[in-house]
Amino acid sequence: MSEPATVPRSDIPPDAVERVAARLIALANAGPDDAAQIRRCVRQVAERWWPVDGDLAAFDSFCEENRLTDEAERALGAARMEETLEQVDGHLHEIRRELRRPADLDLGPIHRVDLLLQDLELDAHVDEDLFLTKVAFFALLHFPVHTLGERLAAGGSWTRETWARSRMMDRFAERVPAPLLQRVARTIHAADDYIAEYNIQMDRLRTAEGAGLFPEGMRLISHWGLRDELKSRYEEGASGLPKQRMIQTVMERIVRQEIPASVPNNPNIVWCPETNEVSPNGSRALEREPDTRYEHLLAIFHAVRSCDPYAPAAPSFIRRRFELDRQIPEEEVESLILSVLESPEIATLAKRIQTRLGRPLEPFDIWYSGFMPRGSHTEGDLDKVVRARYPTVAAFQAALPDVLAALGFTPERARWLAERIVVDPARGAGHALGAVRREDKAHLRTRLDQGMSYKSFNIAMHELGHNVEQVFSLNAIDHWFLSGVPNTAFTEAFAFTFQSRDLEVLGFPRGEEAARHDALQSLWAMYEIGGVSLVDMYVWRWMYEHPDASAAQLREAVVSIGREVWNRWFAPCLGKRDQDLLAIYSHLIEGALYVPDYAIGQIVAFQVAPRLREGNFGEEVERMTRLGRLTPDAWMRSAVGGPLSSAPLLEAARAALAVPDSVRSGSPAESPSS
Repeated sequence: MSEPATVPRSDIPPDAVERVAARLIALANAGPDDAAQIRRCVRQVAERWWPVDGDLAAFDSFCEENRLTDEAERALGAARMEETLEQVDGHLHEIRRELRRPADLDLGPIHRVDLLLQDLELDAHVDEDLFLTKVAFFALLHFPVHTLGERLAAGGSWTRETWARSRMMDRFAERVPAPLLQRVARTIHAADDYIAEYNIQMDRLRTAEGAGLFPEGMRLISHWGLRDELKSRYEEGASGLPKQRMIQTVMERIVRQEIPASVPNNPNIVWCPETNEVSPNGSRALEREPDTRYEHLLAIFHAVRSCDPYAPAAPSFIRRRFELDRQIPEEEVESLILSVLESPEIATLAKRIQTRLGRPLEPFDIWYSGFMPRGSHTEGDLDKVVRARYPTVAAFQAALPDVLAALGFTPERARWLAERIVVDPARGAGHALGAVRREDKAHLRTRLDQGMSYKSFNIAMHELGHNVEQVFSLNAIDHWFLSGVPNTAFTEAFAFTFQSRDLEVLGFPRGEEAARHDALQSLWAMYEIGGVSLVDMYVWRWMYEHPDASAAQLREAVVSIGREVWNRWFAPCLGKRDQDLLAIYSHLIEGALYVPDYAIGQIVAFQVAPRLREGNFGEEVERMTRLGRLTPDAWMRSAVGGPLSSAPLLEAARAALAVPDSVRSGSPAESPSS
């Protein structure tokens, strides 16, 4: 793999920066604070001024001709940029959605031309064009690019307008050439497509004795569908174990790339995961799947790494992910995760689950979901209820006002939200795609196979949580530059909260033990996703330490890292060492260091949920989502009155564990959950 492209360098010398700044300070008759701000802004322009932008004389004249001394004029300039960029970004987002529509939605076979059109990135040039037209330099000349440290130190006293301007300047902190941005987009889209089309025909799986365990026509996407099917089998007790063990073996084969190349998406062969033999030949597969899974991850790594030299404030993708995207330092995220994984409550909870199951825990029990009660209703019962209500995408679309009202929104607000959400049939597991400009609508993508099943409804409720956040934080926000939430983890928090209330929407009330069950289920879910998050983080560190690694070497590293994390934090509770399940998560491949957002989201969701339960759910969701894209710390303090912390989750779990369990040993688990 070749080294990153040569970086265009600014040739503006420091003495020229000081000379221009001194003239601007004199013209403005600036005091000490304003003088420091002018120097900072001129330096920002110089750091990003490339030879293509003009020579030293052009730099001098641009700064002197465009620097505004009147605050009202500067405010008008910021407002005009906000108004214009909303439209530019919004329309380009809608074009991108249309180009991806055949690949993202279940609309039949994908035409060859659509495979080409989905790589068309019209928005890849926008930021560079903003520099070439000097729009970016105008912003840099007037407003500071804040660091995470500055926001954490001073953001608590900022006005909403100051926050909006600060977020506006995030856009100009980096200057990455358009071809590199296009490369990043292409590699991520290719990985997305690989994951979206990776399905296992479950009815074609066989035990070593030749028995089939799954119903005719069952086809599951990896990893989401496999995981959810595994969860659903807890209700069967001991009789579900062979199915769960088979799914675990399938996952392990995928992670190690031992799965026969002929198996994915193939209904015409029979496969025994245990022996890895395929039929009709009935012999061991001679050709395993190539290291395609890890080739996609490696391609994403090289694409984003090529952008590193263009981000001097955060010169690695890892730092950009944590410091710029999440606005939380990497070491703080790791400490937050470890505070859960190393808590004594985990071991106590594992013992309770073992008592519930009446058997030693097995590796796949990281997905145990029996603390979300659904009473006497089996998944089959719930499938019938859901399919009767939502036989088509159009039926779910029409029901959105009622679903939102059942969650606690007023009829008027429920209609307002529903009018801004479009339901689409997903080709993959499901997805929420927000709007960018306020005239557009958010899109809820959900997967329907012969109508909506309980699993697809549960996932749709998750995506609806995303959509509601997206609508409120865009359409009801005071500044477009503040639209959204602090980072992806926070929108995941709302998605988790909506998802946990799926049974209430179906008309099944929460039981008296619901709060305790929520705490235990949240802790166990955090345990699982925390481990996956560490694998994600450690794999990216490994790739930066081994930038010339091959896909085969990366595969070996992922397996090794997954086992190391497992052996340290999971084997003590789940018994067996050197397990590969933590590496099955699909976002490890196509998410570009996304998984830690789920772990943070679990913690945020648990901190947010009590406030939502105690107050008016609809009003509280709207109040919180309209806070906008502050730092996580500032958002949490405004939303719930305290900083981001795992302590509330651990305290609630500790209290729940102090209450004797109501489920007798060996009884089936109470609920599957996505």
